[in-house]
Amino acid sequence: MDKKFANGLMWFRRDLRLSDNAALHLALQSCRAVHCCFVFDRDILDLLPRADRRVEFIRASLVELDELLRTATVHRLSGLIVRHGPAGIELQALAAQLGVQAVFAAHDYEPAAQQRDRLIRGALAGIGIGLHTVKDQVVLEARELLTKTGTPYTVFTPYKNAWLARAAATPLPDHDTTPLLGALAPRPAGMPGNVPTLQELGFAPTNLSALQLPTGTAGGRSLFAEFFERMDDYQTTRDFPAVKGPSYLGVHLRFGTVSVRRLAATALQRAAQGSNGAAVWLSELVWREFYAQILANFPHVVSGAFKPEYDAIIWEHGKLAQARFSAWCEGRTGYPLVDAAMAQINQTGYMHNRLRMVAASFLVKDLGIDWRWGERYFAEKLNDFDLSSNNGGWQWVASTGCDAQPYFRIFNPVAQSEKFDPQGKFIRRYLPQLAKLPNSAVHAPWSIPPLELQAAGVRLGHDYPVPVVMHDEARKTTLARYAAVRRPAKPPAT
Repeated sequence: MDKKFANGLMWFRRDLRLSDNAALHLALQSCRAVHCCFVFDRDILDLLPRADRRVEFIRASLVELDELLRTATVHRLSGLIVRHGPAGIELQALAAQLGVQAVFAAHDYEPAAQQRDRLIRGALAGIGIGLHTVKDQVVLEARELLTKTGTPYTVFTPYKNAWLARAAATPLPDHDTTPLLGALAPRPAGMPGNVPTLQELGFAPTNLSALQLPTGTAGGRSLFAEFFERMDDYQTTRDFPAVKGPSYLGVHLRFGTVSVRRLAATALQRAAQGSNGAAVWLSELVWREFYAQILANFPHVVSGAFKPEYDAIIWEHGKLAQARFSAWCEGRTGYPLVDAAMAQINQTGYMHNRLRMVAASFLVKDLGIDWRWGERYFAEKLNDFDLSSNNGGWQWVASTGCDAQPYFRIFNPVAQSEKFDPQGKFIRRYLPQLAKLPNSAVHAPWSIPPLELQAAGVRLGHDYPVPVVMHDEARKTTLARYAAVRRPAKPPAT
């Protein structure tokens, strides 16, 4: 096959794998020789805490990717070229140094990333190099799926039905790079080839290894193989945080160490064979796509409500709000399931999906705090932080987003605890000070007689906090807060 370019540069970003990699496939098809790079973008890294599990996950995954690239060709001199600096500057300098005619990368849909890509495309064009991007991190992007009137979907169920119909009619592509890897170029002589250490990047180690979170494509493959054995039960196990129900693939989807197309294809096949669990898990993948196209088509959600009228809500503010927000962040609300959920995210960078809804609802509708405060906190803590899904989830809970729960539906944290952690196993795992409480008391310690608390070694206000608010009273305040926004304006006086 006649190839368009002599030399090209593959820029890995959120697609840290060789298999079914759309941008790498295009580069290998288009170029006689392909160099591969990754840029630790200081414009992003400099905003992060100095110990960040995501940076450690990326670095470990790059070490594996580098070795896979080295072993993909007989000369073993390929591998990754890794740079550390502002992405635009580093990429332009590297492309010029290598003498490539084209740079290849996967689409990114976040507004800041799109602005970065526009600037890079212009800078590269100025030196005669084209930037070619292609869809990879989603099955269907931006405006590929529209309503009959040609507008983006804003309600999930019709979007899901249209998504499934498209998937059934058109088999999901698989970009097999294996027969093309011979085009990988050896690294130029004298060009550094090692992935920088955390210390060289200015970061400290985290507890990632202690958490035994598998990294790289090998880690994603092993997690999915293990989940596949449980997939059929997903619909009955997914809501219980003490049960091994989820796939735990969120961070691998976030950084592209697994292919979403291959995951979706497997789920589609299992669902077609009658697996309810696979069908429900596939719905979760479609929710991810739904929120991605919401962000792409309605970028105002990054800073404000999808429904602009909800930006008029008057949230709690001042010292009391700050104190209550700190209590929420630190797991000191006095509601065990909420506090255990916050302990989980603070200690591991992961939070069970059911608990994300419960903890978020408590912040917004029990404490009356702006959902954007919680969104920012999750963005800092979650290993699998993804702007579109995080924003969509918070706006769903806050009733400000598309297809969100109605404002008058407010999670009762005690009822949620009794239903989804009935024996208190999850609570006791993260709140050991409550371990001796009986099941009937562990969900609401303040509600039991002092002698029972004393027998369990718990002193409210000392070993465990008293509730920062009482749910029933907070619920009334929330209903009034939202109703004031939704109340139609009075006609002008005549």
